Amino acid sequence: MTGLTCAGTYVTGTGADGQPRKTYLHHVVDNAWSMREYGHQAVVWQTAVCAVVALELIADGTWEGAGVLGPESFDAVPYLERLADYGAPHAVDERLTAQVEVGGQRADSPRRSAARRCRCRRG
Repeated sequence: MTGLTCAGTYVTGTGADGQPRKTYLHHVVDNAWSMREYGHQAVVWQTAVCAVVALELIADGTWEGAGVLGPESFDAVPYLERLADYGAPHAVDERLTAQVEVGGQRADSPRRSAARRCRCRRG
């Protein structure tokens, strides 16, 4: 396998300002880099590194709590920073909603507006 792979999540909801917000949070990994650094394809590495980072944050006490807690229960910043430390800095694309016609009916269509890169460093 050659090239890049992108893992991400498209999130819709309400921003801190109370206005509707749509974003695509993602990280891109180069297969040649992951093979050279870790001996695994980028897709495998991306799957594994997310769990590794979560376990490290629990083990070092950055993330803590009692009971069954979902990922939204924890501060995302330490997680995203540690992903960057491992070589997978994230990016956030803000999205706009455009009205398009599908099968004679109007429907919302996510459309990329502007990308913001984080200040995370690449490992």
